[in-house]
Amino acid sequence: MQIRERFEEVRKGFSRNFWVANTLELFERFAFYGSKAVLAVYLAEKVGLGPLGNRLAGTYGFAIFFLPILAGTIVDRYGFRRSLLACFGIFSLGYFSIGLAGLQIGKPLVDSVGAQVYVIGALAITAIGGSLIKPCIVGTVARTTTEATKSLGYSIYYTLVNFGGFAGPLIASEVRGRLGIEFVLVTSSLTSLLLLAGTFFFFDEPKDASGHVGEPRTMLAVLKDMLLVLANFRFIGFLVIFSGFWIMFWQIFYAIPFYVRDVLKFERFEWMESVGPFTIILLTVPVTALMKKVKPITAMTLAFAVASLSWLLVAAVPSLYAMAAAIAIFSVGETMQAPRFYEYVANLAPKDQVGTFMGFAFLPVAIGALVAGWLSGELVETYVHGPGNPSGMWFVLCGIGLVSTLLMVLYDIILVRKFPPKATE
Repeated sequence: MQIRERFEEVRKGFSRNFWVANTLELFERFAFYGSKAVLAVYLAEKVGLGPLGNRLAGTYGFAIFFLPILAGTIVDRYGFRRSLLACFGIFSLGYFSIGLAGLQIGKPLVDSVGAQVYVIGALAITAIGGSLIKPCIVGTVARTTTEATKSLGYSIYYTLVNFGGFAGPLIASEVRGRLGIEFVLVTSSLTSLLLLAGTFFFFDEPKDASGHVGEPRTMLAVLKDMLLVLANFRFIGFLVIFSGFWIMFWQIFYAIPFYVRDVLKFERFEWMESVGPFTIILLTVPVTALMKKVKPITAMTLAFAVASLSWLLVAAVPSLYAMAAAIAIFSVGETMQAPRFYEYVANLAPKDQVGTFMGFAFLPVAIGALVAGWLSGELVETYVHGPGNPSGMWFVLCGIGLVSTLLMVLYDIILVRKFPPKATE
């Protein structure tokens, strides 16, 4: 009976636009994570950029997660619907441009400007499109839910994002196996084109509970907010330390595909990239419940330790099953810290600046992607294709994680306990 009542609550508690936005997000995540699953391998080998391909993939990841801070002003000014149309149009062009670098018909164009210059341009176009998606979808969830339904609304959004992260790489694996790795990017382009049509026909500009669409913010206001955040040493220090978690995370996309394929001899490396989202879908609710009474800073530090030590399993037992188990354990760490991270950021911010500080919550993800892209090229060249023992790669990642864990402990002792902020941590 409770299940039926819950179903009715979900069915009646959200508007049509809420479900349209989340459906768009689901298929966009198929395209994004499908392309992300193969991007490092594609750029390094199919396009022929070698370790530079990993660095460009990391820089692209940085742009994808940093630019939404600035893109929010565009969304505010032009509205969610027009911004989504622009997003999917640019995404479609960007993904196809990246895929063109690996297609025979694109060879004359790529050769005319050089593969490196061409790929940088194609990735930049795609990142610009990607910068618009999160402000639009998250903003739509915020506007189409009430205080009574907001928590459930974000839970639905988060679940669909992780389902996209789970299914996207599996779809990419099938496309790569049947058509070729370059067609994964072409598939993401076609998906984005369909999402463009879906937005045009089904998505309406959302209004908030009071019936208006909000006041637009200027780019100058965003830049002022950025300076305000950067001047907060405690907050910036926390975000930089937290980037260590994401440096480890992004290796799942940048280094692990090479290791799984070339060391473990498993061709379908994309399957490993689906383990994490699947684990998160299964364990988010129980793990969050277990960590509910633990202080946020303690929960995040424990999460760092769990995620860091997970890599030692692969170092000790270099097998496919150990790799899958390590990624699953790492994802347990992610479920331990993710809800508490946003809670902590909200508490760390001055009460009148919570929105500003929350806007920078993705900065560690962006920094982690940038550093991980550059690091992964060295790891692959040294430990997968080079003279180093492949197990050494996992000791490096574990070391990065343990250093970050230690920094979290020192941050807690030095900055939190001795100099507590005004807000409750």
